[in-house]
Amino acid sequence: MSPIELRNVSLSRGNTIVLQNIDLTIPGGEWTSIVGPNGAGKSTLVQALAGLLSYEGSIQIGGAELRSIAIKARAQQIAWLEQATATLDSLDFALRVYEIAMLGRLPHQNWLCIPSEEDCGIVEHAMRQTDVWGLRERFFNQLSGGERQRVLLARLFAVQASIVLMDEPIANLDPPHQADWLQWQTALSDQGKTSITVMHEIQFALQAENLILLGKKGIHHQGKSNDPLTHQALIDLFDGRIELTKIDKRWIVLAR
Repeated sequence: MSPIELRNVSLSRGNTIVLQNIDLTIPGGEWTSIVGPNGAGKSTLVQALAGLLSYEGSIQIGGAELRSIAIKARAQQIAWLEQATATLDSLDFALRVYEIAMLGRLPHQNWLCIPSEEDCGIVEHAMRQTDVWGLRERFFNQLSGGERQRVLLARLFAVQASIVLMDEPIANLDPPHQADWLQWQTALSDQGKTSITVMHEIQFALQAENLILLGKKGIHHQGKSNDPLTHQALIDLFDGRIELTKIDKRWIVLAR
């Protein structure tokens, strides 16, 4: 799969410049995590990659400029999970869980089209995968935070997009479902999907193949997650207030 290329990209919110003159090459077919302190622009960057924010410069996906890709084609190619709090605000109305998950199939349906047998099968598989099939008749706004997050993940997986963007995907998930999410993410990688995740849980972010470290002045470092140079850059990014230790082939982050 082709990489995602950002060249001289600047992003603003209102009159505030959040990121300026960013150059990045995000590998295709791999998992990349974006890590950084609060306010560094992580969510802004991934929202721009989802086509939700205007930008200066160039963002190319498969050789095509992102802003030039038709909306429906973009929705088929890029699946997006925003932060849980923003999603809950936008979906605070009476839809059942099954209907929320079926929204993931909209990019593949014609206007006012009844979901096909294939759509129903894909949605059921996604809901069983995220352990929410048993909740399908419940109203979304009656669920706990963790249950809602798993429904939104089911909607995300139902898109079956080649590029998957997730902002805080394990927010509100209990430890067993966090472990499940890691398995789901591994499955996406095995399928050759391009995954980009914004994560505060650095020990999970380190499971990705690649890390992008964002600081207050833009890109602090980009590299392989198992590279000692990346580890040192990560420690420096947080002013030496974390340390990394390896347990059973996985890196654990400790606060100092």
